[in-house]
Amino acid sequence: MPESAAEVTAAGIARLAGVGRAAVSNWRRRHADFPKPVGGTETSPSFALAEVEEWLRAQGKLAEVPLGERVWQQIAGHPAGAVTALVHAGCVLLLVHDRAAALTTLAAAPEDRLAELLPVPLEEVLTERFGAERAVRTPDARTLAASAPLLRAVLELAEESGPRETGPRAAFEFLLGRQLDANPRQYTLTPPGPAALMAALAGPAATVLDPACGTGALLLAAQPPAPPTPGTGTPDTARYGQDADPELAALTALRLALATTATTTATNATATGPGRADVQVRAGDTLREDAFPALAADAVLCHPPFNERNWGHDELAYDPRWEYGFPARTESELAWVQHALARLRPGGTAVLLMPPAAASRRSGRRVRADLLRRGALRAVVALPAGAAPPYGIPLHLWVLRKPVPGARPAAELLLVDTAPEPATGPGSGGSGRDRLDWPAVEQVVLAAWRPFDDDGTLTETPGASRSVPVVELLDDDVDLAPARHLPPPAAAEGAAQLAGVRERLTESLRRTVALTPSPAAEPSGAPGTAGATVRLTATTVGELARAGALTLRAGGAGTAVPGGEQHRVLTDTDVLAGGPPTGSLPEAPPEGPAEDPVLLAAGDVVVPVLGGGSVARVVDAAAEGAALGRNVHLLRPDPAALDPWFLAGFLRATANNRQASSYASTATRLDVRRLQLPRLPLAEQRRYGARFRALAEFEEVLRLAGRLGEQLVQGMYDGLADGTVAP
Repeated sequence: MPESAAEVTAAGIARLAGVGRAAVSNWRRRHADFPKPVGGTETSPSFALAEVEEWLRAQGKLAEVPLGERVWQQIAGHPAGAVTALVHAGCVLLLVHDRAAALTTLAAAPEDRLAELLPVPLEEVLTERFGAERAVRTPDARTLAASAPLLRAVLELAEESGPRETGPRAAFEFLLGRQLDANPRQYTLTPPGPAALMAALAGPAATVLDPACGTGALLLAAQPPAPPTPGTGTPDTARYGQDADPELAALTALRLALATTATTTATNATATGPGRADVQVRAGDTLREDAFPALAADAVLCHPPFNERNWGHDELAYDPRWEYGFPARTESELAWVQHALARLRPGGTAVLLMPPAAASRRSGRRVRADLLRRGALRAVVALPAGAAPPYGIPLHLWVLRKPVPGARPAAELLLVDTAPEPATGPGSGGSGRDRLDWPAVEQVVLAAWRPFDDDGTLTETPGASRSVPVVELLDDDVDLAPARHLPPPAAAEGAAQLAGVRERLTESLRRTVALTPSPAAEPSGAPGTAGATVRLTATTVGELARAGALTLRAGGAGTAVPGGEQHRVLTDTDVLAGGPPTGSLPEAPPEGPAEDPVLLAAGDVVVPVLGGGSVARVVDAAAEGAALGRNVHLLRPDPAALDPWFLAGFLRATANNRQASSYASTATRLDVRRLQLPRLPLAEQRRYGARFRALAEFEEVLRLAGRLGEQLVQGMYDGLADGTVAP
């Protein structure tokens, strides 16, 4: 086998054949001619991709795998590493994107000559796009030789993905997305929602800088200025980025270039597709080695690294960028804030994603105070937890504007809090990626920012937004956390709202009394054994599924289609809490078909499989049509054979769950197929089902009463404390 051959793991073989990993292990044991490992370890061997494909084809086991998946397998198994392979693929895709005749020429070239033909046109295109000083270096023929089969496949993928204007970009986005998904801990990503919100806060801008550009999400989201004349296409823009990781800088440069058209190209001047852009991305430490010291950008968008101690505190003590004060060693984020302001034109806007501690740490109060006095800091927005990594904390957005010489400093600071209130009981929701209503978050932020940006002040919305006079913030702490300066929503609702909660609680308590189960009666046993437990012949869910009495499905699959129907997701937390569906589907990859989710129907029974609880729930009209979430199984009974309430009731039994559960060191998992229920005629099932349904209604009313009771108690505490309720 050549040293440059691509390799694939057992998991990759399983994807190529459309089977599970256990099947691959069986093939290795049963077939003496199965390819031998060529690398990896004893527990995780790797195999030559070409040999594996040949064996699968000979055995008739090679599934109809999409072209994109096959190309990704070649990238993942590339001998020089996946990132190098991605850079090679991106360079060739950019060549095809920028030069109309390139695809025909390269497609006609024999594979053994492909590596020899590419360096010269690649050097020309990369120089045209990025200049002589750039993050993407031109690979030579020797380096490209190992990638020749891959590049041939990449050209096919580009042609399959669409026309020349969009196909190369779609192909690269798909491959880059697979790399990011395969290495989630290696990259800190800015999700599309926060990136779009940051770009909207900055507004349309011709020149945009991201000094910690990562994968380029913020630069891609940046809004171009409107054309001076309708119908003349998008005006020229410039996108500048810098990242400490050279490999990431190269990938980002290619990503941005594929999303735009070169400014030096006369074509597409009136196109309505990707705008013409000058793309400049450099590799290097931004704070120590600024690649764009003379830049005066219209906007700066940045998701900087958090909590860095080694950011250059000692060697940068006299740097001219510290116009608002020298940041403490523990205040690396304030160094990034001042770097962003230093690279703006007067009146330009910067939006940075910041940790919440940066708004209140005492070590940064002097810098924050000077930012306020000089009118540079215009808004602080608290996002809900789960908006962006690190997902466990509610991050902030800082909106800054470089002061215009001679202009009067702004007198007020906008504070916005979009973080949800803490949960007050079971099923009351909470924060997190699966529960985040991002469009609502974006609407609240922009509804506050736009009028404030126009007028310099804003009418207060309790608990959501307020423009605070700067003089009120310039105390000893200069604490800018929005929650500390915004009155809670309860303060605006007062006694009238609490009276409504009390009425609902009273009604819930009446229903609780009415639905309280009648006293439990002992079963009548066999003659002479009064009170003996009735033993029923049992079957399992697995046996019922094989007999066709029910359908068993696992959740977690499915992706959202942009512009298509957006399904809510019933998560395992929703099932445990008895609440409505609160999750959302992940976005489909840019290339490739969307995956259909499992949709719920009324009468289905859903069971969470993690956590060790005894929970089963019958789907009602409120959850009908939602998608089935991860770690939740669906049982769809045949109405002619099984009553859904009978099924759910017996699945909830504690002993039933105990015998069907397996235990790991840190978790309990339920094997739904092993759950048991008795063999009973349908009429008898319905008798049990009616009792189980009454218990479920009683349980739901108890939940509601508990939530309302906690809401009333907390509201009374808050009202008495803030003066909206009389003692």
